[in-house]
Amino acid sequence: MRRKGYPHTSDIEEAIIEVLTNEDIKPAQFYDKVKAKLETKGFKTVYMTIKRVWRIYEGMVRKGRMYDVLGVVEGYEGDLNE
Repeated sequence: MRRKGYPHTSDIEEAIIEVLTNEDIKPAQFYDKVKAKLETKGFKTVYMTIKRVWRIYEGMVRKGRMYDVLGVVEGYEGDLNE
């Protein structure tokens, strides 16, 4: 099987959505679960940082692509209680 190389932002976004829809996780487990999901898809994750994954998650929430499921984005006004 050929390795896919390093994950692009879109690959990380896809992994984030898959992880959050398939299981209920805590913020402390988030990075490790996303990293494991990408590794099972054949990506190299040695240079993927925690900061990058969280930045992508925050961007997805702020752009309205998903709700703040983990409840960690400061100033986020789009919760389900509205």
